[in-house]
Amino acid sequence: MIPLFKVAMSDEAGDRVAEVLRSGRVEHGPAVSAFEDTLAARIGNPRVLATNSGTSALHLALDLLTRQHGGRSADGEVLSTPLTFEGTNWPILANGLRIRWVDVDPDTLTMDLDDLARKITPRTRAIMTVHWAGYLMDLDRLDRVLDDAQARLGFRPRVVEDCAQAWAARYRGRPLGNHGHLSVFSFGALKPLTCGSGGLLVLPDDDLHERGRRRRWFGINRGEDRATGEYDVADWGYRFYMNDVAAAIGLANLERVDELVERNRRNAAYFDRELAGIPGLRLTARFADHTPSCWVYPVLVADRPAFARRMHEAGIATSVISRRNDEHSCVASMREPLPGLDAVMPAVAYLPVGWWLSDTDRDHIVRTVRAGW
Repeated sequence: MIPLFKVAMSDEAGDRVAEVLRSGRVEHGPAVSAFEDTLAARIGNPRVLATNSGTSALHLALDLLTRQHGGRSADGEVLSTPLTFEGTNWPILANGLRIRWVDVDPDTLTMDLDDLARKITPRTRAIMTVHWAGYLMDLDRLDRVLDDAQARLGFRPRVVEDCAQAWAARYRGRPLGNHGHLSVFSFGALKPLTCGSGGLLVLPDDDLHERGRRRRWFGINRGEDRATGEYDVADWGYRFYMNDVAAAIGLANLERVDELVERNRRNAAYFDRELAGIPGLRLTARFADHTPSCWVYPVLVADRPAFARRMHEAGIATSVISRRNDEHSCVASMREPLPGLDAVMPAVAYLPVGWWLSDTDRDHIVRTVRAGW
């Protein structure tokens, strides 16, 4: 079976982890700082905070914005997409906020920005966007939506970009994490860059970075407060710090991740050419100024159950990855009409596109899809 996902683990990771274990400092040692410094240089933004998961980073991002606006509020809303993994949206609930669902653009599978513009109200505390499957939303147009909201309502909503599947992606030549928003990456096992488990919060200003740095570790400034044993926690926080074992794995994998993501892109470009125009199959949109990570390859197909059976018979893994989040019973009270998502969900499927595909694998996938289902 050609897998949909595969763990990208460097041969050097074991040696890096062994060094950490021998050092006796598996938490709060030098590896996390070294990892953060390297990530900051890659992204081009020094305001980074490594966390124990991408979900923790999302939780921390929303916590920073929620407390900045006076704390939790019964009528506070975060505008978000239901076409994502549940890890995107449950931190909204964990921060005591209501999810207001925004529809999906059927051409891109990212947030419908026209629907977003309609739904920004005085209750909006933040906007959660997702670069789904590593394909980017239009960040310039998002800025125009925010400009219009500021002119209409007198405030500019803050944005959290969920970049979980989009490591090494660039928008108009600039890496994600440089567009004025709070940006979150995941380093989970199946992500382009993995630490086994881990995440990263990238912040747009020094104030948010400093407050996030403290809240990541119970509100304590470890480098100064704990040296004397006399300290006060004025702004309580969480246990979201990354450990040095995870950072060591990440440092090893950083040495080859760019090469692997570039292979993903070449495979995706091949499928863009070879799968175009097939009856019963539609490709998602591509943009010259977007450089995606191509985590998986999305397609919209007629008779998805038959498509999935045919792929399985041919030894090609396919999946819908996650259920639409708005259909879970825990958010039943928040449902509303989403015609774009209704059109997409029965048809969307994902094909392998990763660095592990050989030329033979790619040709086999193309021949199988062309033969029909």
